[in-house]
Order: sequence, then structure tokens, then C-alpha cells
Amino acid sequence: MKYHPDTLVPHKSAVMNTPANILAEDVCLPAAVIKKSALENNIRWMQQYADTRGVSLVPHGKTTMTPWIFQAQQQAGAWGIGVGSAWQASVAMASGIHRVLMVNQLVGKANMQLISRLKAHYHDVDFMCCIDSLTNARALSHFFTAYGQTLDVLVELGVEGGRCGCRTPDEALALTQAVSEMPGLRLRGLELYEGVLHGDNPQPQVEALLQNAAALACQMAPQVDGEFILTGAGSVWYDVVCNVWTTAQKPPQCRIVIRPGCYITHDLGIYDEAQQQLMARDSVACDLGGDLTPALELIAIVQSVPEPGRAIVNFGKRDSAFDAGLPQPIAHYRDGQALALKSGEIASVGIMDQHCMLTLAADSDVQVGDILVFGTSHPCLTFDKWQTLHLVDDDYNVIEELVTMF
Repeated sequence: MKYHPDTLVPHKSAVMNTPANILAEDVCLPAAVIKKSALENNIRWMQQYADTRGVSLVPHGKTTMTPWIFQAQQQAGAWGIGVGSAWQASVAMASGIHRVLMVNQLVGKANMQLISRLKAHYHDVDFMCCIDSLTNARALSHFFTAYGQTLDVLVELGVEGGRCGCRTPDEALALTQAVSEMPGLRLRGLELYEGVLHGDNPQPQVEALLQNAAALACQMAPQVDGEFILTGAGSVWYDVVCNVWTTAQKPPQCRIVIRPGCYITHDLGIYDEAQQQLMARDSVACDLGGDLTPALELIAIVQSVPEPGRAIVNFGKRDSAFDAGLPQPIAHYRDGQALALKSGEIASVGIMDQHCMLTLAADSDVQVGDILVFGTSHPCLTFDKWQTLHLVDDDYNVIEELVTMF
């Protein structure tokens, strides 16, 4: 039987019949928490942005893999949920999601069998995946034809040196023509991910890729019956995707789909920086009012102050993302009371599997047993460390425990 922490972690305080409170140490620390007010703000803001731009929102679910969040996004108006694997697709469908876009190639017999079973069981769910080769297209055609099913696919356009995707429009057109003649497959449109383009100023490259994709979509359109899906946009360039594609010539009945994922909890690192740059260049985002707000926090306890100017807290690489900057303290508590935290007073400088090392200013008053709240960068790699996250109010009372499905 798989261990589940809900069997041991109380929802109520062991002392009083009150909701468990993170700062009162009613929950084992370290813990990952999501501020409900910030989460709701982010869901509302991004959905409003997509609606204002006249595009459909398919948040990338691999960020959170949390059914409760999937459902909240769908209820707010998301057109579907994006995933990266057959397993993730199964979680989304079991969560009640009506449309699932697997932004990846479906390869391997067991993965195909899983999707086949899901299509048979959740027959009302609209499922799509990507293709970028004749080899994969033939394998999918052979498999799903044998099962009497039709698999909906999007041709993926990539870039040289990037990840998947046809490297040229001519390759994509040749694949489009081949797929249109294969039983068991139905072409729905074109997909790309502009986030693979990097450099000091990647925006011109991003815009060129998007323009090429719009022109390619027009050439592909005769092979697509009905609505043509044109989809891209991760969490950094979704405004540029909207700018280019809403004004470009494109197929009739074209649905533009954007797929940001990290907006859901935002962060205090790389995505906060990207959002600030977006707000500076996009008047539509500014005119909405408000902005994305960090919702995901890591709560930990100081376990040692072994020498002047140094403290150790009880979280590490097993608990938080560290690939895009270390988690940094944003609040300091003792006995449930907030203490002043000056800029630069406490800083994370090193991390191991279960320990994070802090430097302390000379006048810093940090003691063993103090609670520190950390902001993180790159939420994807914090979510996947936790089976359970605590949804909390602004006073850190636990409202609900959210189960992840990684």
C-alpha cells in the first residue's frame, strides 16, 4: 500500500479544535504552502488576459500536477489543460478535464495503449497530441486503426538545436500531407514552443518563428476539417504570441491557444522577472489592472545557528527548486509573531539534500526554532517534490490539503 501523509498530518490543531496553522507548528515543517488569495488572483488574471486578447487558454498542467488546481482553472474558463505525457493525460482526464492537449509525441506501445484505454473510457474528452515524423505517424496510424479509433494530432514545428518539432516548414507540410492520407489519424492544427529560443534578445527570433508558423498554418489549412488550432506560448512570451498571431493572416476558423503554466503560482525569480518585462511591453496586460502574485511558499525552521553569521534551516534539494536561484527568506516568525526582516539581513547561500545554509547580518536576531518563509524561483521543480501541499489563508491557517499526482 502506498504511504499517504494524510493518514498522519492533522487538519485540526492537536491542542484546540481549530484549523491547523502553519506558524503554530501544527503541520510538520518544512512544508510547501499555496496562498489561496494569490492563487485565485492568478487564475482570474490570466483567464481575463486570454479572454481580452480573444485567445483560448490551455494552462500547462505539468507545472502543478494537482487535480484541484486543474479543476479550478477549468471552472474559471480554461479551454483545456496541457500535459507532457500519457500518464499526465490520465491524471487530467480522471480529474474531470474536458479537453487535454499533450504537447509531446506519443511513442511506445504502453503509452499508446494507455491513451487508447483513456479514449475508450473518457469518450467525451477531446484529446490531442503532437507529431513531428513520418515514423511516429505511421506507428500511431497502425496502432489506433487496429483498435478502431481515431487519434487527433497536431504537427509540431521546431527550431534547429531545439527540442522536438519539424525543422522546416517544408518538412511540416510533407508530414501534413502524409497524415491526411493515413487512417486512424486526424489532423487538428499546428503546435510550437517558442520558449526554446534563448539569447540576449530572443524576441526577434520568437516573432520570426511565429510569423513563419502563421504562414505555414495557412498552407496546412486545406488538410484540416473545421477549426484549425494554432498553439504556442509558454510563461514568458504569451503576449508576443498573441500580438503576432492575432494580427497575422491565418486559416479561417483559427483558434489561437496559449499555454502558460507557471503563472498559476508565479514566483519571486525567473518568472517574476519575465512578467515584469511583459508588463513593460504590453499595454493590454497593464490595462487589466492588477498582476500575477507569488502564491507558492516554502516554510521551514531554523535548526542550527552553529557560528556567528551562519544559520541552517531544515529544507534542502529534496524540498525545493534550486536550478534557477536558491529560495530566499521573505518573512521571519517567532512564536507565531512576525519579526522585522530587513533587505539582505538573511540570505540563502548554499543548499544540500536536507539543509539550506544562510548568512546573517551582524545585527540579525535568528534563533533555533524560528520559522522562516521562503520565496522560490521556477515553481515546477518545487511542486514535484511534494505529495501534499497546504492551501492556506493569509494567516497561514490550513484550508485544504492538495494532493499532487507526479
